[in-house]
Amino acid sequence: MAHVSPRYSAPAQALHWLTALAIFCALAFGLTMLNVGPGDLQNRLFDLHRSFGALILVLTSLRLLWRLYVSPPPTTVIMPAWQERAAHITHIALYVLLFAIPLVGWAGTSAFGAKIPVFGLFELPAVLEKNKPLAEVLFTIHRGLAFTLCGLLVLHMGAALQHHIVNKDDTLRRMLPKF
Repeated sequence: MAHVSPRYSAPAQALHWLTALAIFCALAFGLTMLNVGPGDLQNRLFDLHRSFGALILVLTSLRLLWRLYVSPPPTTVIMPAWQERAAHITHIALYVLLFAIPLVGWAGTSAFGAKIPVFGLFELPAVLEKNKPLAEVLFTIHRGLAFTLCGLLVLHMGAALQHHIVNKDDTLRRMLPKF
């Protein structure tokens, strides 16, 4: 019987999958809000997009704190050095983007002069004075970073599926709840 690598802890798994769900929602609302006409629906979509962005910032902060205090479990999967390095760089880039995208969006929204309600519970304070030309630059950066995140997520999911389907190892199962 093959040796099975230890699983990620339940909190690490929960934070991982909640972050994935929040990213999916933020992307879906973000793309939709740009493709509907102005009005109440678009305003609600903007608010939901911003709310999920704030949630991503909180979840990513919790994930990073958890990871700093609870080391990821060791793996028994043997990979070429270039794959290990690529995985490490990809994980670092994902964390950087999961902080940068919401922060740049927050700054852009502040510079645009819009409010940032978070799920109708409270509002985030403006971090910049109103400056629409700066807002446009920040929104362009925000979109570029979001598309970069999408590319890295496809790579991340593809690698997990490659490990699961092709290599038939336990890499993906380590992050899934035990049933």
